[in-house]
Amino acid sequence: MYLRHLQVTDFRSWEHVDLPLRAGPTVLVGPNGRGKTNLLEAIGYIATLSSHRVATDAPLVRHGCDRALVRAAVVNEGRELTVELEIAPGRANRARINRGAVGKPRDVLGILRTVLFSPEDLALVRGDPSERRRFLDELLVQRAPRYAGVRSEYDRVLRQRNALLKSLGRSRRGRGEEDPYAASTLQVWDNHLATTGAELLAARLNLVADLAPFVASSYAEVAPDSRPALISYRSSLGAALPEGSGTPDGPRVTPEELAEVLLRVLGELRDAELERGVSLVGPHRDDLDLVLGRAPAKGYASHGESWSFALALRLASYQLLRDEAGGEPVLLLDDVFAELDTRRRARLADVATKAEQVLVTAAVEGDVPVELDGVRYRVSEGEVTRD
Repeated sequence: MYLRHLQVTDFRSWEHVDLPLRAGPTVLVGPNGRGKTNLLEAIGYIATLSSHRVATDAPLVRHGCDRALVRAAVVNEGRELTVELEIAPGRANRARINRGAVGKPRDVLGILRTVLFSPEDLALVRGDPSERRRFLDELLVQRAPRYAGVRSEYDRVLRQRNALLKSLGRSRRGRGEEDPYAASTLQVWDNHLATTGAELLAARLNLVADLAPFVASSYAEVAPDSRPALISYRSSLGAALPEGSGTPDGPRVTPEELAEVLLRVLGELRDAELERGVSLVGPHRDDLDLVLGRAPAKGYASHGESWSFALALRLASYQLLRDEAGGEPVLLLDDVFAELDTRRRARLADVATKAEQVLVTAAVEGDVPVELDGVRYRVSEGEVTRD
C-alpha cells in the first residue's frame, strides 16, 4: 500500500498543496513551523478520521476558511482509489471515494492504513489513560474499520446513561425515592452499555493479546540493555474479568460472555453510580498498563526508556498491521530522528527502509539516516518544491 498523490486545500497552514508521491522513502525537509507536520497530519486524518495533535476538527481548517479538503490517491495491490474528505467544523463532514459520495465519512476507513510516530507519542507513556485508550482504539479501527461504529455507539450510550444517572440521583436525593419509570429506563441503558461495551472490550483485549509479543520484541531491539517491556490490559471489571483474558496465552474472550459480566457489575454498582452520577465501569475507565521489569513505565522510566517504549508501541503496531490482510501500512515519521540516540535511530531506520512507503519530516537534513535517502522535498513558507 502506498500514497501516489496528496492534495490539501485550506488545511491547517496550507492554502493549497499538490504533492506527487511514490513508493519508498520520501523526505520533507524545512525549518520548524513551515507545515511539514501538517501534511503528515492530513495523511493520518485520511486513515483514522482524527488528528494526532488535537481532539476536534476546528483547528484543522485554515484561519478564515469554513472548510478544508484533503484528497489522497491510494494504491493497494495494483488497485487505485481516490479518497476525498471535506472537513467542516460545526457541520457534518463529507466523504467521497473515486468522486462518488458515501453515506458516512467512516466508510473510507480501511482504504489507507498508516502508523505515525511523532514527538507527541511520549504521552502514550507519560500521559493520562485516555491517551492509551485512544492508541488502542485507533489501532483497532485500522485493523477492523467496523469498530469505528462500535466506539461511536458506545460513546453515545455512555452519554445518555450518564445523563440519566445524574437525573435519577438528583430525584433520589430530593424526594428520597426513585422514579419507577426512570429506573426502568436506566435498566434499558444498562443493557445497551453492556452490549456495546462488551464488544469494544473484547476487541481491545484480543488486540492487546496479539500486540504484546510485538511490543516485547520491539523494545528489546530498541533498548537491549534495558529491562524487559510488557503490556497488559487493566479493566475496570477487575477480578470479574475472565482469568487470562488479554494475554497472548490466555483465552479469546467473546462479547457475549463479557456482556453478562458487565451487566452484573453494573447492578452491583447501581447505588454508587446514582450517588456520583457517572458510569463507574466500562471501557471508558480502562487503561493499558506499560511495565518495565516490575515497575510501571509511567513515573519510573527514564527519558530514554520512555522514548523507547513509545517507539516500541508504534513499531509493534506497524508489524501487527503488516502481518495481517489489508495492505502494508504507510509509515509516517514526524521529526523523530532528532530525538533519538544512535541505537534507536538505527533500529527505526532499519524498519523504515523495509517499508513499502515511508514519509519522513526533518528540520535538519543531517537528522535523516542515509538509508532513507529517497525523494526529497523542501518545505518553505506556503510552498513545497522537489529538491
